[in-house]
Amino acid sequence: MTEDLKNTETEETTEETTEETTEDQFEVVVPEPNRVEMPATEYKEYPDYLNVFANFYIAKFEQADLEIMSAFDGNHDIIEINTYILANEAFGRRNLIKHVLNIHAQNFENILANIKAKTGLAVESVRTFDEWNDWYSERRNNISQTLS
Repeated sequence: MTEDLKNTETEETTEETTEETTEDQFEVVVPEPNRVEMPATEYKEYPDYLNVFANFYIAKFEQADLEIMSAFDGNHDIIEINTYILANEAFGRRNLIKHVLNIHAQNFENILANIKAKTGLAVESVRTFDEWNDWYSERRNNISQTLS
């Protein structure tokens, strides 16, 4: 009987060791989440004339009426701006102006510089949507008409 007791004790000890080893091997460790928050986008303050021009430009874009503006495109600025507007048309107008200026202010500045150089218009003094609209209508009316 002593041998049976020894065998039984040995088996119990082996089972306990095996259970402990198995538990150690399969311990699940859940790592702490590493959360990274994106920094808030910073928006620069732009002069009023640039905000008004961007608003006017987007309105003409929505009306598919940028033919006159293409005469003042120097280095594919219109393509850059239009691509951005198309990709972000879900924004409301006020939000779109803020976002497009944040990325493409230099493109708008280039168009305004070309307008100033070609027409002599003091673009910094045009501060309302209606003034830009009147200027645009005048440019359209000055296009020579031909019959073919």
